[in-house]
Amino acid sequence: MKQLEGIFRPDTKYKVFFFSMMTFGLAYGLYKGVFDNYLAEIVAMSAFDKGVSEFFRELSGLALVFILAALYTMSAENIYKIGALFSLVGMALHAVVPVSRVLVILPILMFSLGEHMQLGMRNTLSLEYSTEGHGGAALGMQNAVHQMGTLAGYIVIILIFAVFDSTLALFRSVFWMSAAVIGFGFLSCLQMSGHSETDYTKRRFYFRKKYKKYYMLELFYGARKQIFSTFGPYMLVLFYGANAMVISMLFAISSICCFFASPAVGKIIDRFGYRIVMITDTLILVIVCFFYGFAHHIFPMRVAFVICCVNYVLDSVISLASMASNVYVQDLSENDDEVRATISAGVSVNHFITILIALFGGWIWKTLGIETLFILSAVLGLCNSAYAATVKGKRAGGIGC
Repeated sequence: MKQLEGIFRPDTKYKVFFFSMMTFGLAYGLYKGVFDNYLAEIVAMSAFDKGVSEFFRELSGLALVFILAALYTMSAENIYKIGALFSLVGMALHAVVPVSRVLVILPILMFSLGEHMQLGMRNTLSLEYSTEGHGGAALGMQNAVHQMGTLAGYIVIILIFAVFDSTLALFRSVFWMSAAVIGFGFLSCLQMSGHSETDYTKRRFYFRKKYKKYYMLELFYGARKQIFSTFGPYMLVLFYGANAMVISMLFAISSICCFFASPAVGKIIDRFGYRIVMITDTLILVIVCFFYGFAHHIFPMRVAFVICCVNYVLDSVISLASMASNVYVQDLSENDDEVRATISAGVSVNHFITILIALFGGWIWKTLGIETLFILSAVLGLCNSAYAATVKGKRAGGIGC
């Protein structure tokens, strides 16, 4: 925890907050490590079915702005706790709902709702707890801690599936294990306290003109992120035949890389400014998308599989640059409440496009091929870079840029 001193204010509950994040990260790692294989092997979802399920999963992110408008009197800490409860219920439902491509949507939606509520509050609390001028570093440390917990979950899955064969009973046991960990994390975050004065203006949806570029960046980022997060791992399962152990191993490597890269990316944002970071990361994405979509045309299948795995990890690392947009919001905002409301609105704006990508992504894969899907991701990345170039940067080592 010594690395956190100086980045976070000592009068906050940042230590409890970080412990809870590690716990929730562990639960998420257990879940994510088996989720794609569960849908492919047990539920028998096709690529198109996967896209439909993601449409419903991402609806919770779009609904976030309505939910937070209803919870306008609550502090970020309390909303963070409510998100944990939704995640707990969703995970428990995963363990008991009958195997059906229709019924499985309910636990997916419930868990996703809790996950998205916590996601917005994680970023908000990290910025609120940070010291002046360390917003990027705070977000970087937050991501690193969450990745550490997630990594532990992946390692557990690797060990489990190295010993046991994939069965419905085994997948459900993992879901129960994840639910238990979420329950423990919820109990730990009860120590967090925060109070918000009742502001009746928060009942309205929080969109302000000065954040219009932030909202547009979230649209571009949400679209390109959705393609990789939804269809990247599923391509490895369906197209290359990767099992749960291999997928979890890939996720574990990705988490290790993100753990070390996240604080560095946060410091880069503070040093060089969010504008430079937002432009650069999506330019790298074009290379990643090309090899992910066309590697099997250029190399033998085994080599192509390895190349796709490397590119998946690289995409996970460059996705950390999304922290830059949150620092951009902090620079524009007048107070912490405005930061929270804007980031939460940004999550919903982000998901406005992701639900469309999720729905049509499976159709594009089915009718036009996986290559077209990743060409689309590259084009969206270029649009993101072009638009980010219009942002006026403020923060770069404390000097305007």
